Amino acid sequence: MGIVTGKEFLKRVSRLNSTVWMEGERVSSHVTEHPAFRAVLKQKAALYDMVHDPEYAKLLQSDDGESNFSYELPTTRDHLGKRRKATQVWARENAGVLGRSPEYVNTLITVLAGAKDYFAQAGTEYGESIEAIYTRAKELDLTFTHTFVNPPISRKPFYPDGITEQAIAAKIVEETKEGIVIDGARLLATQGGITDEVLVLPTGAFQDSAYLYGFCIPSDTEGITFLSRPPFGKDSAYDYPLSSSFEEGDAIVVFDHVLVPWERVFLYRNEALTEGALIETGGEAFILFQAANRQIAKTEWILGMAESIVDMLNIRQFQHVQGKVSEIIVALEAMRGFVYSAETQAEKNEYGFFVPKLAPMKACVCYYQSTYPRLVEILQLLGASGFIAAPSEKDFDSPVGKLLERFLRAEHHTAKEKVALLRLARDFSMSEFGTRQTLYERYFFGDPVRTASALYYYFEKKPFTDWIASFLEDV
Repeated sequence: MGIVTGKEFLKRVSRLNSTVWMEGERVSSHVTEHPAFRAVLKQKAALYDMVHDPEYAKLLQSDDGESNFSYELPTTRDHLGKRRKATQVWARENAGVLGRSPEYVNTLITVLAGAKDYFAQAGTEYGESIEAIYTRAKELDLTFTHTFVNPPISRKPFYPDGITEQAIAAKIVEETKEGIVIDGARLLATQGGITDEVLVLPTGAFQDSAYLYGFCIPSDTEGITFLSRPPFGKDSAYDYPLSSSFEEGDAIVVFDHVLVPWERVFLYRNEALTEGALIETGGEAFILFQAANRQIAKTEWILGMAESIVDMLNIRQFQHVQGKVSEIIVALEAMRGFVYSAETQAEKNEYGFFVPKLAPMKACVCYYQSTYPRLVEILQLLGASGFIAAPSEKDFDSPVGKLLERFLRAEHHTAKEKVALLRLARDFSMSEFGTRQTLYERYFFGDPVRTASALYYYFEKKPFTDWIASFLEDV
């Protein structure tokens, strides 16, 4: 069953019995039928169908044909190139706005399982657990959300006295023969409640070992509740071409004394292993590699929208317009450069698979966090008042449609064609959906200040200071 079709994926997800609350009500219907989730699940199903399409099968399937590419461990440098191309092919289908396309968490689980010996340092059972999680996911072609952010009462690394009677951040509150019991909450599970399983990773915010664990369990495990934010999705594909199709949802995950079986736990109360869990296994490099390739596709879409607006509005002759579009081109080529650098410098790790060079990937995430808001601003500047005055599909279908065609047409396009483009760029840059995208990219992988600080401490600078010292010795 290793590679499911879109129909099989939807059928399986429809059987989920996850506890999901939204806008004060529990979601009672199948998630595949709910207005907030129906569209994005349909789009994910389309990705699964692409894996079976003869045009893409060789790229999107593993070499042995037993899984999609995300479950294939890169044992050669060529495998990394294949993964780059496959990730971008999938991302182009959704403008790069689908933060939890299937390969994101799949990739992480694959890499962690490939480095099972890392977790086995604390006991062979932990290595066996992550391997079993991966094997099952690969065989069933599962999808995942993940969570690793604690609810912040304040910016202190601990909770103030007087508010810890009940667990706030999800923690271990009991250990039994069957497993560990988790109580508390985690934040920001994108697509929470509508994936097969949820991967729960440790957070570095707490040193108490009760917060140090890693496990993976089904989304409908007894005691788990997903508190989903109100949806940003809209019905009209003309008025909101992205919101209507790719709204993922984000959720708080509440664990009410959830029993996690021992065979599902791969990291347990081990501070030393927690600190290196992502870097030493290659996990961080791979999820940044996936994200960067998604962001490349997203930047390609931004460039396409910007140049289409320039053409539609006939403003190519202005140098400030040329300069703005060139900024997008520079960003696109910079992102490609980061990825190629990480790929060409990849090395085989001690666990036998090739890992992208982490330094370019860390630099990449810092760059895009600060660059993406500017790319969105460029779209806003190019669209200008056209974004504000854009009429709706219902307007064009009403008696005033003729007036709109008369006064809003472009030189070589109808008014409805012109407005369709403007509404696409507007949805990308100004709607609730679009502004969530900006916030998502700005804070992807953490606070930009801390991300930059982490890069500073990680990057090997000594060779360069040695050059300076050597030069000054001869002065």
